[in-house]
Amino acid sequence: MAATEAIRSEGSLNPLEQLARNLTPFSAPLVIDDVYTDEQYGTLFDIVKTRGPWPTIVSHHFQSADELIATGTGVVPENHGLTLDDLSGPHFRGFLAQNSVCLYPELHEVFYNEKFLDLVKGYWGCQFAKPTLMLFNVCGPHQTGPSSHLDAVTFRGVRIENTPVWLQNVMGKSGLFTDYLVKMGQVITWWYRGDEGTFTYWPNGPLEAPKRLEHPLWNRGVVVQNEMMFHRGDSVGRLDERDVRGVKCRSLFEYNATDDAWDITTDGDRVHRYQPEQIRLLSHWSAELYSDLDELRKVMDHTDDLTHQVVVDTLLADMRSKGVQVAAPNDPLHDVDWIRALIHTYAIAPTTDWLPS
Repeated sequence: MAATEAIRSEGSLNPLEQLARNLTPFSAPLVIDDVYTDEQYGTLFDIVKTRGPWPTIVSHHFQSADELIATGTGVVPENHGLTLDDLSGPHFRGFLAQNSVCLYPELHEVFYNEKFLDLVKGYWGCQFAKPTLMLFNVCGPHQTGPSSHLDAVTFRGVRIENTPVWLQNVMGKSGLFTDYLVKMGQVITWWYRGDEGTFTYWPNGPLEAPKRLEHPLWNRGVVVQNEMMFHRGDSVGRLDERDVRGVKCRSLFEYNATDDAWDITTDGDRVHRYQPEQIRLLSHWSAELYSDLDELRKVMDHTDDLTHQVVVDTLLADMRSKGVQVAAPNDPLHDVDWIRALIHTYAIAPTTDWLPS
């Protein structure tokens, strides 16, 4: 019997299933091939090669280990003592467009992309869409842990432009702000011909079995609502290639044109080098969707937005109704005690992993 069926047989949803119900995407990811033209890929990869160095993914978004943990499963031992250096791997990120503005003129036609807009409108069955964000992740072979995560969940008035990712995701897990959720769709694409480097995702919720997009992933992608679905990038490369040491939260990644190689540096010292054929690139394009003109106007006119204070008050009331003793935070975006209380209240992780058939 599946986990959710076992819970339902008890006659009511338990707290874990209530959280799980909040973390199921609108529809299963749509797998697509030949996502970008050769010219579009060449333009994108040229920016990655020539505009670095690029910081770690962790350094972009988090000020403490607790914020990072809250963004993912939220499952963590007491008194963990972890720092961001402990949790930073050799995975690097750059932003190509933010807040619907393309940051690189040469990518204008890629970002304002009719093909991608049609894909996400079809995924949602919506009339209107606008591109909002585009970024890339770049790495070489490395070992990643089994932890999955969510992307930043967007709400009217509370979004990545004004709110830490960890708080957006706690809000999404809680299910308390569903009426304010903004429909989002992503086109996520990979380029990597090496060994391993798969994508694991939980399209039916974290209590059900995951699926896996197999390698090689060259110009292959998914159309998805990634912020409401647990997912992860799996370990990259052969086992003998994955030992990468000396990476800190502040480490940087850059192409060395003189040697035709890619270097990870920490405080100016090279700690690891990759060859060109080892590089794995991911492009993440995101758009907002609106079912009709009424929904579009509600989002655009800010007539029914959340505020951070309303979010804090709602979370406090819900936690206290559950018997959680927690003080009102002085700094709700960074208060560690507040973050830990939220982590423990709304912790959920996938209960099954991917197994070969």
